[in-house]
Amino acid sequence: MKNKTPPTLRERVMREEDFIVSKTDPRGIITYGNQTFIEFSGYSEQELLGQQHNIIRHPDMPRGVFKLLWDTIVTGQEVFAYVKNLSKDGGFYWVFANVTPDYDEHGRIVGYYSVRRCPRRPAVDICAGLYAQMLAEEQRAGPRDACAASMALLQSLLDQKGVSYEQLVLSL
Repeated sequence: MKNKTPPTLRERVMREEDFIVSKTDPRGIITYGNQTFIEFSGYSEQELLGQQHNIIRHPDMPRGVFKLLWDTIVTGQEVFAYVKNLSKDGGFYWVFANVTPDYDEHGRIVGYYSVRRCPRRPAVDICAGLYAQMLAEEQRAGPRDACAASMALLQSLLDQKGVSYEQLVLSL
């Protein structure tokens, strides 16, 4: 199930004390969501469980950011990112996300935990601008090359600043 509701300009702002927590299997299927996740997503627990986590993917988020996220976590590393999510009603909410692998007793990845907290507004503004540039690059490149094009733009920016993506995100 994908959210087909058109995005609106209605923003839900996380409270400082909020933590949105979800857990997925290795393919990104939601297996757990806390009450705050349910609240901000606008879906019921029954609507979320068993769905791809991208049910809350906002169209303002470039594919390149999610490629970077997945490329990082499948190697067993954690990742930090600022993400704009889409609520069931078309509204949106920004989060500062930390995604970490979950391992079984044999050291195999069996899923991922994501803990999101209230983002800093200046960081949101910077990321919104960067993501708009990445999206424009994806649209210019076309569907087949979109992800590679936005990743190249991001890597060029990181190279100019002499930082990794994690260093950039954590410095905001």
